[in-house]
Amino acid sequence: MLPALRIRLAAMLTVLTAGATGVLAVAYGQETGVDAAREPADRKTSIRPAGPADGSVLQIVAHPDDDLFFMNPDVSRTLLAGTKVTTTYLTSGESDGINAKGKEPKPPADTAAYAEARQNGIRAAYAEMATGDRASAWNRVSIPTAGGGQAEVDTLIAKPQVNLVWLQLREAGHIGADRPNSLRGLWNGRIPALNSVLTKDSPVKQPFTYTKEQAISTIAGVLDRYRPTTIRMQDPTPGKHPKSGTPDDHQDHMFGARFAQAAVERYTQVKDRPHFTVQNYLGYHNGVLPRSLDPQTVQAKVGSLRTYGWADHQNHCGSPYGCGDRKVGNLPTGHIWAHSLRYTRADSTSWLVQGAGGKLWAFASLDGGMAYWTRAGAGPQAAWTGPVLLPGGGIDPGVSAARLPDGRIAVVGTRTTLGQRPQDYRREVVYAVQKTPDGTFGAWQSAGTPEAADADGYSAISGPATAVDRNGLLTVYVRDARRSLRSATQLPAGGFGPWQQLGGGDLQSDPVTATDAAGRTHVFASTGRTVLAWTRPAADAPLQGPFVTGLPPTTVPLTAAPEGQGVRLYFRRPDSGVVRSALVTAAPAGRPAVSPVTEHGGQAGYGAVSVAGTLLSGRADKGTVGSTPLTGAPAWGQSQTMFSGAPAGLVEATGTTTVVLGVDARLHATTAPTRRTDTTPDPDAPRAAWRPVVN
Repeated sequence: MLPALRIRLAAMLTVLTAGATGVLAVAYGQETGVDAAREPADRKTSIRPAGPADGSVLQIVAHPDDDLFFMNPDVSRTLLAGTKVTTTYLTSGESDGINAKGKEPKPPADTAAYAEARQNGIRAAYAEMATGDRASAWNRVSIPTAGGGQAEVDTLIAKPQVNLVWLQLREAGHIGADRPNSLRGLWNGRIPALNSVLTKDSPVKQPFTYTKEQAISTIAGVLDRYRPTTIRMQDPTPGKHPKSGTPDDHQDHMFGARFAQAAVERYTQVKDRPHFTVQNYLGYHNGVLPRSLDPQTVQAKVGSLRTYGWADHQNHCGSPYGCGDRKVGNLPTGHIWAHSLRYTRADSTSWLVQGAGGKLWAFASLDGGMAYWTRAGAGPQAAWTGPVLLPGGGIDPGVSAARLPDGRIAVVGTRTTLGQRPQDYRREVVYAVQKTPDGTFGAWQSAGTPEAADADGYSAISGPATAVDRNGLLTVYVRDARRSLRSATQLPAGGFGPWQQLGGGDLQSDPVTATDAAGRTHVFASTGRTVLAWTRPAADAPLQGPFVTGLPPTTVPLTAAPEGQGVRLYFRRPDSGVVRSALVTAAPAGRPAVSPVTEHGGQAGYGAVSVAGTLLSGRADKGTVGSTPLTGAPAWGQSQTMFSGAPAGLVEATGTTTVVLGVDARLHATTAPTRRTDTTPDPDAPRAAWRPVVN
């Protein structure tokens, strides 16, 4: 007993010492006390490549439980994979201070006690997800922040790679009502500073306030402290509710995400950091869409929420203030939020393209800008190079790449400009084109935005989809804030024409495009009930639609791939993760023909799937890449690679190459050999292992 006890005490002492060191290692500059956020913006930034064990995820949410409702099962699967995970909570989530379930007697309001109970619930949920024991111990310390206040940092003693950071700012206390003393009021300049709400047992003892600048510096300091390779945050542009005109999400979610955006922009200037990518998550709107998770995943997710909600009312934490959030314990599924997970950007599968001479180009948002990787040779052993960052920042997750008829590559994305004033916040469509085939890229150019009159700065446009006509001109399609389809087409003299209204309503997904063998463009977008289609009856004819396809509800993300005289559309079946498809064929006039639905199996996955020839890839039940040949019975295999966004793939002469952007911010690739007689993947041939390319 004594040796084991000594080992345990030594482990605890190590963690406690690390926590004490954290008090001295101020969020910026470590022990030097230098505030990197205030160094000159033109400072050279040196990037430290991430190694295989360097993957680190940092999640930024407004309230305790936002991660459990809107980012899980990504959270639990990342914890189980052993990846470093840190979650930062911007507010204390003190609400009305009443920790009561349903109709049970309500205790007196006590905001500090209720906020403490919510912290206890989060610690229990993370401990259970990471170790299986909700009572696994934590070390709680106070550290100074770059904003001049204090933050609480909790470290899970059994797994010190799991950390929780509590900034403890005041919450708005209402979904959309005008509450100046809130993150929204701080962002918009309604108040000069926002105060803290400290929990009962927090190691932070002195109240503080943050100005907007101090809040941004504080969050950027957390980023610099943990150096993540993947940053998860909520949706900064959820759009407006169609009836009330208020944000289609909790105001703290929206403006908390904007503070996170501003902090990420500042973090890009930090020296010697690893590359990082960003993933955004849908919030309250999940409650009105078809359920995206399978029953087993929902059960596990609800289990974590029940632990957080202290559903059994057992005093497992030993706190007089409660071991969880009884409000959530009363309704652990939320408004069916527990049944879904959706990314608000980066669900595109069109970010891998073949350029001149068969060279592969992969594009992704990286370090707040756009990066590309290239591979000149063929086959699974061919070497990749990259990433190369294009000049310019503010590039959002989600990108579409296309090859022009002369062999040049065009890349299209959206760019967020924070601006000097709150009303200057804008998102616009931008594009960059190679100057010559296989050459350098020109500067980013703006195609504008269909939300030019966006006085409130909501900027709720989707990621772009692109199509190239026979003259080599691009057309860009986006979903606007009113959930209809808009397009802008490149002009022969350069630049883009005005944004056109193409109709449709209740569009939920980013649009997707494909061109069939006859040169006809097809555009699709899912609604809450079906899929809408726009098609060209002939290659040079105007786009017609929207047409109701009659397809069943989907989990929202779509993928389109040419197939003969039509386009096959891929999507997931609600409540299952099973991948389905249907062939859509343009008609000379009127509604296109739609085939019966085919099912391709799946492994409790969610998100968009990639199609390359007859190889289907997507997120599987462990959050890693799963794939199956489309020929024969579905036979899904699964890798060990966790990733952000969606896979992308294409068929080459030597095989089918699929790529993902890992949570380590490195490009991972694999190639499936082809049959000798055609260009379809050989289901009997051994596949090359997934491997990160040189980073």
